[in-house]
Amino acid sequence: MSPGFSHPPIAPGATIGILGSGQLGRMLAMAAARLGLASHVYSPDRGPAQDVCAKFTQAGYDDEAALGAFADSVGVVTYEFENVPARAAAVLAAHRPVLPGPNALEITQDRLTEKQFLHSLGIPTAPFAAVEDAGGLARAVAQLGRPSILKTRRFGYDGKGQAMVREGSDLAVVHRSLGASPCILEGVVTFARECSVVAARSADGSFAAWDVCENVHEHHILSLTRAPARIAPDTAAGAVAMTRRIMDALGYVGVIAVELFVVEERDSAGALRERLVVNEIAPRVHNSGHWTIDGAVTSQFEQHVRAICGWPLGSTMRHGDVEMRNLIGADVHRWRDILGETGASLHLYGKHEARPGRKMGHVTRIVGR
Repeated sequence: MSPGFSHPPIAPGATIGILGSGQLGRMLAMAAARLGLASHVYSPDRGPAQDVCAKFTQAGYDDEAALGAFADSVGVVTYEFENVPARAAAVLAAHRPVLPGPNALEITQDRLTEKQFLHSLGIPTAPFAAVEDAGGLARAVAQLGRPSILKTRRFGYDGKGQAMVREGSDLAVVHRSLGASPCILEGVVTFARECSVVAARSADGSFAAWDVCENVHEHHILSLTRAPARIAPDTAAGAVAMTRRIMDALGYVGVIAVELFVVEERDSAGALRERLVVNEIAPRVHNSGHWTIDGAVTSQFEQHVRAICGWPLGSTMRHGDVEMRNLIGADVHRWRDILGETGASLHLYGKHEARPGRKMGHVTRIVGR
């Protein structure tokens, strides 16, 4: 048994369990197969992962009998999205290790809890305030000012579950637009770049991070990732150090993504300095880490499988300067041109309908050595 590992390492030939049938689950299953592992995917919905796994169970996260049978069929359980219901995680954990652990899920499922956790570690975030009702929103706006961003505490991604509070905004209307649910108000951070750290940690505390990458969003959806990010070396080192502090505090096992704002400020001497503000934590493999499949020695998906199985972590060395572009909606219809492009690596997710805003695939290019 590896030091600190709570169960025997998973051996090749075994089966890992994956909650969620989307493209992240698909790429996890493909990485596991490369390492001689089978995958059993569990999801209420059919999706791209079911096409590449050894077994697929379609059942609800409230079906405790199905969850128990699923857990009994695998050696370890992981997930491709963080909104696994707490009860489902508890049922699974009674049968098999669930990695990353329930503590990481509990903290990162709630934006307010996540911000409070980061502050407990001394890690800077946007200013924030809890909002329970319309009156609470008025008090929070008085504290943080306008513009500010109201976000649901749970179930938000790709710009969903949030609304801008601007001069003249009717606060009651803004609150109702998010279902009058518990929210968090965040101050606006004026940043120069959005970056992320994708890193892995094993149960014995081993840690490995890829180079900090730089992200460009369009309509709140990740469009382009560049690695390495165009930031100062000490800024990059600080971002990685923050990520390790987060993972150690969570006792984290697996791959994580920490999304950051890079703020540029001039000091008293007029020199330009960079300051980091953490935006969000994603306790899973992440879109901004897709470049690692073709651009690094070990992909984020293989690394996640290694970590949850108790195996040594792989090298995060880049093959060069890398760009990864998402294929969103109708972009996927360019697949033939991309395949004809020297040096382009195309990944399609097997989704049958190219809807606006839907991630259909990505393409990776090595743009410099």
